[in-house]
Amino acid sequence: MRNEATGPSLVPSFDVAVFLVLDDFGKLGRAYREADEERSGLDNVVAGLLTGEYSNPVRVVAFNAAEGWARDVSEDVAWEVLRRANDRGTTLPFPSHNFVSFHAGEHATLVAENAFF
Repeated sequence: MRNEATGPSLVPSFDVAVFLVLDDFGKLGRAYREADEERSGLDNVVAGLLTGEYSNPVRVVAFNAAEGWARDVSEDVAWEVLRRANDRGTTLPFPSHNFVSFHAGEHATLVAENAFF
């Protein structure tokens, strides 16, 4: 019986969750923002919302092709943005404030932002 050494697979693994932001560009319409394969995770989307990277974020969709699922994660992302903003003691850029306010609630957003002052 031949004993083959097992090594790393040459086939790339695509078993990752990808997060895409639907951004509203006004008269130009809406589009899912391009995302580099290495920068399409939750941390990068949250960081982009904290720094005002998006023009008018409307929704965040996550999917994992290997596992066969996709879902709207806007509310979860909004709460994570609030949590991280609170941890850092920073306020949200206006477009991100609107996104978080819509998905997590105006009251929660204002309470979190007023805690910074």
